Amino acid sequence: MLKLHRVHHVAIICTDYAKSKHFYTEVLGMKAVREVFRKERNSYKLDLEVGGLYQIELFSFPEPPPRPSRPEAAGLRHLAFEVDDIEVAIAEVNAHGVITEPIRVDEFTGKRFTFMADPDGLPIEFYEV
Repeated sequence: MLKLHRVHHVAIICTDYAKSKHFYTEVLGMKAVREVFRKERNSYKLDLEVGGLYQIELFSFPEPPPRPSRPEAAGLRHLAFEVDDIEVAIAEVNAHGVITEPIRVDEFTGKRFTFMADPDGLPIEFYEV
């Protein structure tokens, strides 16, 4: 039987590389591990760490198609990050002008969570652990 260890990384394609790079590194505080420009694709690739682990690949491509809907389109629904204190996390991103939804409570776990959007409208969740 196949044995998967964990999710290795998530790839995100953005429409405005500078804006998305700022969001993921300055607003969410991810550490940039490696950034390359792939001339043949006219594309940047930025590898990002979350909690000391390489987990996010941020790509830019010329004129990527838009996301069909938020967040109920087939495919990836949202990207969720664990946080220790939901209110502190919200205050941090709000200070950068990012709007968050009201805090909700997971009906099954009793844990608090909220959503916001990245610069391309990708739903991002903070989930309090």
